[in-house]
Amino acid sequence: MTVIRSVVRSVGAALPKRRMTNADMAALVDTTDDWIVERTGIRARHIAADNELTSDLGAAAAKQALVRAGVDPLDIDLIICATSTPDRTFPATAVRIQHMLGVSKGAAFDIQAVCSGFVYAMTIADSLLRSGQATRALVIGAETFSRILDWTDRSTCVLFGDGAGAVVLEAMPQHGGLSDRGVLSAKIRSDGRYEDLLYVDGGPGSTKTVGHLRMNGREVFRHAVQKISGVMEETLVATGFAADEIDLYIPHQANRRILDGVARKLGVSPDKIVMTLDQHGNTSAASIPLALNVAFEQHRIHEGNLIMMEAMGGGFTWGAVLLRW
Repeated sequence: MTVIRSVVRSVGAALPKRRMTNADMAALVDTTDDWIVERTGIRARHIAADNELTSDLGAAAAKQALVRAGVDPLDIDLIICATSTPDRTFPATAVRIQHMLGVSKGAAFDIQAVCSGFVYAMTIADSLLRSGQATRALVIGAETFSRILDWTDRSTCVLFGDGAGAVVLEAMPQHGGLSDRGVLSAKIRSDGRYEDLLYVDGGPGSTKTVGHLRMNGREVFRHAVQKISGVMEETLVATGFAADEIDLYIPHQANRRILDGVARKLGVSPDKIVMTLDQHGNTSAASIPLALNVAFEQHRIHEGNLIMMEAMGGGFTWGAVLLRW
C-alpha cells in the first residue's frame, strides 16, 4: 500500500552575530557563570541586534535549508512559522518571510505554541502535506525572545536567546510501513490550567503592551519531565518502537536538568540526546530546529535514522514528533 509521508529534505539555521556569555550576563544582573551553569547548563546565548527581526532570522534559516535541499523557493507552497515573538501583531511573520523569499503562491501563517511551536508546526504541516493541500513546505521556528525579557530578573533573563531554524518538508509516496522515510507519528497536547506558571504579562488585547516573560521555574520543571516523557511514550506506542530503538533525540533546549530527567525516566542513553543549550540557551520555538541543524552539521544524522523531537512550552503546550530521516 502506497501512502504519502512528509519527508525532511534539509535543515537550515541562523543565529544573531552577537554572542552573550554568562560573564556578560553577570555584568547586568546579580549572577555568576557557576550559578547559571549549575542550574541550567547554559554558558552562552545569541542576542538579536536592534534592527534584526524575527523574520530576518527565519528567512535566513529558510534560505539555507532551501539551498541544501536544492529546492527553488518558487516550489514552496506552504510556510509555517512557529514564533511567540512576531515582527508585528499582524501580518504573520510567515507572510513576511514568504515575501522575502519571493514566494507568492500557497499559504503562509504563524503558529503560537511557545516552546512547543516547532512540534506543533511540524504536526500541522504533516497533516496538510498528507491531505494534498500542499506539496513542499517550509517549517520554521524563529524567535527574538530577548525582546520580551525583563533584564532585571536574573531567574529568567539568563535562560533565553534568539535564533531560527527551518526544515524543508516534502510530500513523498512511501510504502506505508515503519521503514518509511518521513513523519511516522506526531502527538500534540495542551492544558490551560497551568497558564500562570509560564506566561508574558502583556498583550494587545489586555494591557496594550508587549509585556515581559514570567515563570515559576520549580513548577515548570516538575510538569516538564512528566508531560514530555508521557507524550514521547505515546508517540512510541503509536509506532511500536522502543525508546532504545530511536537513533537520536532532538529535545527542546530548556534546561539540562529537564533533559537529564526525561532521559532517566525513559532509560535513554545520554549520547543519543542532542544538547545545544550550552551555546544557544532556550530559543523557544527555534531550539529544536537549531539543535537539529547542529546534529546535521556534526554528521550525527544519517539516512534511515529514527529521530524524536519533543517540547513543552507555556500554556502548557507539549508534544512530540517521530520521523525517519
